[in-house]
Amino acid sequence: MINLILQRFLWMTVLVAAQLLVFNHIHLFQVATPLPFVYLLLLFPLGTEHWRVLIWGFLCGLLADITTLTPGVGAAAMTLTAFVQPYLLPLFTPKDAAEDMEPSYRTMGFWLYARYASFLTAIFCACYFMVLAFSFQHLWEWLVSMLSSWMLTLVLCLILQGFKKKKKHED
Repeated sequence: MINLILQRFLWMTVLVAAQLLVFNHIHLFQVATPLPFVYLLLLFPLGTEHWRVLIWGFLCGLLADITTLTPGVGAAAMTLTAFVQPYLLPLFTPKDAAEDMEPSYRTMGFWLYARYASFLTAIFCACYFMVLAFSFQHLWEWLVSMLSSWMLTLVLCLILQGFKKKKKHED
């Protein structure tokens, strides 16, 4: 249990540090900014208690807010996404999956995992940019920023998943 908490804390720290040091300085075509810290929510296995996902989502969003000076934006978006994640994952889980299956290419297949990640990152980016804009006065700009950042974030999350080490099974 402690090992799992330390592993999640390390992921959270690395993702937020990457956001702070690298990704906050990337504004592709002046509209798209990758937001990789949502990847933390993609790591939670099936059957994780909802309150755990909510707490980790809120803490990660809060840490991102503190380090990037976006008061409440990351915490709100991550908390909403964390609320949705336990309901969304079973929709994309194969029927014969274990009760504690960790979402990945290996356990779900690439396309099923990509669809799951796509939905979760879309919810996150939509909420993030809605709270950030706080109005629909410039709807077109909001939509372009949200969609382009969503695509960039999704690609980044899929790349991160590709680099994640596979668990070794003991026979």
